[in-house]
Amino acid sequence: MTVRPAPKAAAGPEWPTLALVAGCYLLWGLATTVLAGASPAFATLATAVLIAQFSSIQHEVLHGHPFRSRWLNEALVFPALTVLVPYGRFRDTHLAHHHDEILTDPYDDPESNYLDPAVWARLSAPLKALLRFNNTLLGRMLVGPAIGQASFMAADLRAIRGGDRAVARAWVLHLAGLVPVLGWLATVGEMSPGAYLLAAYGGHSILKIRTFLEHRAHERARGRSVIVEDRGPLAFLFLNNNFHAVHHAHPGVPWYRLPAFYAARRDRFLALNEGYRYPSYGAIFRRHLLAAKDPVPHPLWPLRRR
Repeated sequence: MTVRPAPKAAAGPEWPTLALVAGCYLLWGLATTVLAGASPAFATLATAVLIAQFSSIQHEVLHGHPFRSRWLNEALVFPALTVLVPYGRFRDTHLAHHHDEILTDPYDDPESNYLDPAVWARLSAPLKALLRFNNTLLGRMLVGPAIGQASFMAADLRAIRGGDRAVARAWVLHLAGLVPVLGWLATVGEMSPGAYLLAAYGGHSILKIRTFLEHRAHERARGRSVIVEDRGPLAFLFLNNNFHAVHHAHPGVPWYRLPAFYAARRDRFLALNEGYRYPSYGAIFRRHLLAAKDPVPHPLWPLRRR
């Protein structure tokens, strides 16, 4: 899908995003202290939701919100609440993913879940079964974070061993960002480290609902990004990134403007993305909880760049 020029940036900060950042930190603090002391199980669930929200905020930040200044934006999300993924690596891999001509490419798209059919053919039967389960929504939520994390960390370790200083720097900054989080949990928080790790895994599991079918194999790049016309709690949690084809075409539009931006151009966007649309996340759960949306080996490989 062709990326259009983003609307002109606001002269000042984007106050809805700043308010969201403040609210997320406040609720995270309450969940890991007051709520954790009253109900550890509920606190773990609440913290998982807030970690998913924080990751959505990081996504806004890497696209240049809420300030014009990159260092101010990144300072807002310096604490490593998500634990598992360094912000710098999220930023760099996601921006690489925004080259639409490589979307779903098993090698060049860092967020692709497809494999080269030749690689798939060499896998063992148990690993194939695991990856097929991972291609259902239930599997993606249960084992997807572990599979993704293992693959991501293995690739980063190879890059660091190969002398990639940018990757190493991102991990060093991530470890520094863990210091305030661990300090909070050790001094003020009522949540155990084990419970927080479980919450972090849960947060990434929630995010898998959004990323599960954001992209499909399609001959045309513009037909690879989905639109989920949801306006409920999950849409807010994902900061309207469910209008994903719109986001790919106009990555500079802030989250709180995306629904209206899409509504005013609905027919155009649905024509552009070849009708890749779901009415809600509820429809996705009903259709794909136990049924894969597509195969693990890329069905159109080699991918055409157009």
